[in-house]
Amino acid sequence: MPSLKDNRTCTLLEQYLSYLVVVKGRSPLTAEEYRIDNCMLFEFIKQQRGLPPDVIARRDFSDVDIDFIKSISIADLYAFITYCGEKRGVTTATRARKIVSIRQFWKYLKNKAHLLDNNIAEELETPKLPKRMPKYLSLDESIRLLIESEASPRDYCILTIFLNCALRLSELINLNLSQVQTDSIQIIGKGNKERRIFHTPATKKALAAWLAVRKDMKPTTDALFITKNGTRVTTRGVQDIVRKYLKKAGLGDRGLSTHKLRHTAATTMFRYGHVDVRTLQQILGHESLNTTQIYTAVDNDQLQSAVNSNPLASMFGR
Repeated sequence: MPSLKDNRTCTLLEQYLSYLVVVKGRSPLTAEEYRIDNCMLFEFIKQQRGLPPDVIARRDFSDVDIDFIKSISIADLYAFITYCGEKRGVTTATRARKIVSIRQFWKYLKNKAHLLDNNIAEELETPKLPKRMPKYLSLDESIRLLIESEASPRDYCILTIFLNCALRLSELINLNLSQVQTDSIQIIGKGNKERRIFHTPATKKALAAWLAVRKDMKPTTDALFITKNGTRVTTRGVQDIVRKYLKKAGLGDRGLSTHKLRHTAATTMFRYGHVDVRTLQQILGHESLNTTQIYTAVDNDQLQSAVNSNPLASMFGR
């Protein structure tokens, strides 16, 4: 669905989105997702109430005021979530996000704007999300990926940082030279929260090689990673770089992505470095320990080893 900001917007929603970005430090991308989710709800309500299709098609939400929002019932909210799943084929995870978007907007209207006496959206239950094992590269596959990129100091450095530091894509793209220190990198993560990740020997060497090349490129920005034109690399640019080397390493058909490299780094730290979960949580910049748990799923070899560690495993009957 295209951005719903193009036409006349809901003033209350725009005020909330500004609060999200300016006060709460959420990214503009997150704010745009919240805009789309809530405007989809408004559009659905208008359809349910029999507004002419041509009126709905204009996506004019300037008439969505506090009286309109107060007229929405909990039954309407559940009907919208059902519609998303049954009619639009929205995944469970995306439905869960839409519920969060709606609940947070209603919470803002009640607790911050003081325009609602009752937050009915609190009653919305989030669908249970299936727990899936995260996709990640094996140690051998990670090495193959790095070998394929060795001819490019920049690309090799990008992949090395992903695989050693477990950065998010947005964090890597926004890195500036001023954040790179002798022994570590200062990361600005979600909500503008800072964390420090120490260099490994590999990241230190890769950074030195890239910075030696970068200084001769006449950059026009303080960005750590730049294009051949001297500008900051983009989200699409880094995604293309990762896809390029995944394909060269024979891993292009695995549905892997930049975020899977973050999975790989976290899983490798846990499996080979015996990093405890709370330390891993700090490295990854997670607010909740529950989020970190998905990176620590044990594999079959670890399960077999755990079972065999039982002293009775070597006892045989007569």
